[in-house]
Amino acid sequence: MKIINQNIQIDGIDKKILRALMEDARTPILEIARSVGISGAAIHQRLRKLEKSKLLSGSKFVINPKVLGYTTMAFIGIYLDKAVSNPEAVRQLKKIPEVLECHYTTGNWSIFIKVLCKDNEHLMDVLNKDIQSITGVSRTETFISLNQQIDRQIKI
Repeated sequence: MKIINQNIQIDGIDKKILRALMEDARTPILEIARSVGISGAAIHQRLRKLEKSKLLSGSKFVINPKVLGYTTMAFIGIYLDKAVSNPEAVRQLKKIPEVLECHYTTGNWSIFIKVLCKDNEHLMDVLNKDIQSITGVSRTETFISLNQQIDRQIKI
């Protein structure tokens, strides 16, 4: 057993289950059970334990945004005039559907966001009309992603 924290201990079987589900969350439980060498009921029991510990937080389907016409991924550093503007700025950013992630950061920016737009013109529209019009935003710095090279979860 390896202790992750006080709430959870995982062993080699748990790791095999997690790796199988991380590779494809739709893998049938019985298929995982056969490959691991335990019963389907035991897999379900272990998954409940992992969910209860909050190590697992559900599963999801991943939509390919390019199929929907979203081809421009950008990262935007947002400078706020005052730190007290952070909560209100985040509330306003949550209303913009193109904003996928929002992080408070150290360094130059107050907030760092990830946005997905259909093209550069759409990005410029989101920047000018939505993001830069938020009260407290003094300026932004935008980085367009040319191509994502790595997309993975933490190794188990």
